[in-house]
Amino acid sequence: MSSEKRLSLNALSGLSADIRTPAYDPRDVKPGIVHLGVGAFHRAHQAVYIDDLLANDPQWGIVGASLRRADMRDALKAQDNLYTVAVRSGEGTRLRVIGSIGSIHVAPEDPETLLAALCDPAIRIVSLTVTEKGYCHDPATGDLNADHPDIRTDLENPRAPTSAPGLLVEALRRRRDANTVPFTVMPCDNLPANGPTVHRIITQYASLLNEGLARFVERDVAVAGTMVDRIVPATTDRDTAEITAALGLNDAWPVVTEPFTQWVIEDRFPTGRPDFAAVGAEMVSDVEPFERMKLRMLNGSHSTLAYLGYLAGYETVSTTMADRNFERLIHALMSDEIMPTLDMPGTDLGAYRDALIARFHNPALKHRTWQIAMDGSQKLPQRFLGTVRDRLAAGAPIDRLALGIAAWMRYVTGTDEKGAAIEVKDPLADKLRSIATETGRDPERLASAYLSLGEVFGQDLRDVPEFSRPVTRALKTIFERGAAGAVEAAAS
Repeated sequence: MSSEKRLSLNALSGLSADIRTPAYDPRDVKPGIVHLGVGAFHRAHQAVYIDDLLANDPQWGIVGASLRRADMRDALKAQDNLYTVAVRSGEGTRLRVIGSIGSIHVAPEDPETLLAALCDPAIRIVSLTVTEKGYCHDPATGDLNADHPDIRTDLENPRAPTSAPGLLVEALRRRRDANTVPFTVMPCDNLPANGPTVHRIITQYASLLNEGLARFVERDVAVAGTMVDRIVPATTDRDTAEITAALGLNDAWPVVTEPFTQWVIEDRFPTGRPDFAAVGAEMVSDVEPFERMKLRMLNGSHSTLAYLGYLAGYETVSTTMADRNFERLIHALMSDEIMPTLDMPGTDLGAYRDALIARFHNPALKHRTWQIAMDGSQKLPQRFLGTVRDRLAAGAPIDRLALGIAAWMRYVTGTDEKGAAIEVKDPLADKLRSIATETGRDPERLASAYLSLGEVFGQDLRDVPEFSRPVTRALKTIFERGAAGAVEAAAS
């Protein structure tokens, strides 16, 4: 399709009437939010909520920022920063064009321009979706990892940072020095207690620079915790081609998602906020119970499906769930081991479980198990280990949780059940592969070596027999019977 047929502001009027377009002129929108991490999830989630409210309140447009690469900026800039959200279900696909992102900056390319945007007095919220690893912290403790390469680099040149903690703190320092009120930080990643955790991380980073700055960040900067929920698979070339054909215009980087969406926000915005509730967000005083519910039930189950499903030869979540043994396993995992650890009066956890299972079955999403399996060393502490600790404290069994953890151990060895290489995407990939090479296929040695990784499992679990034994036993079963056989045994 020629460049003249590209998605753009001028082309919106020619779209089919059944394609939803912005109910405002994006050229009239003023920026009020900077968002760090303009990836697929943000564009299918927060940017959609903001798009809903801009018709009534145009002062909350988004300035986007990529902390790594320029490809998203380049793709969207050529189409006036518009893009398409394709909502897919078994009933078909609905298209919507989003206009809430006004511009995108690339931090490594030009940190000063991004910092200038962060220091604009009109910016009252800085939100983030940088994934767990983007916070440069120790997932086992929730503290800043001062030895992280990005943090070391930023500490050497703190006026031109590129990490998320470095950018936030430098912008806050400049705003303080200019007598500009600090923005509210709003993390939207899957971290336990993400508000307090991120507040602690940026305070700890500031303390490495200046104690006065650290006191300012700790006392005067608000961090609003959130829980976000929407399944957003990576966009494939086939997705792009299909959406472009349905749109009648070339969209270089659309996003694909499911009908379900949820955003729970701690109402902690001393310098103002949009009317999030008017567009469907839930404003609460304490987001932590919702975070825990989602991390344990959705994310923990998702990772279990990803590792076991990949090893069993299933490419997507929906094809994995089509195997009745996997569906029974996930239902039992949530019902028997996860839900008893959640204290949420007034919330129907059974209904939430059933809705999750229905979402996992959505055949239109094609959410790849390999994609979900990425960065497992960062995800396991958030998605599994809190549940494990609560179960152990109650003297309760953890057999299904242990199977998910053991499947991660088998996956990160880097070789699948047919002897083919697995492309393991993880910050600890080299260390994990080296351990597997040294221990071989001995489940006791392999489990013991992986459990000794303090950055994943902390210091309290390795020598607890009620934890190490079921994990080792599950790993032994996966090696002997394969992932599908282990799931069949656990589901029976």
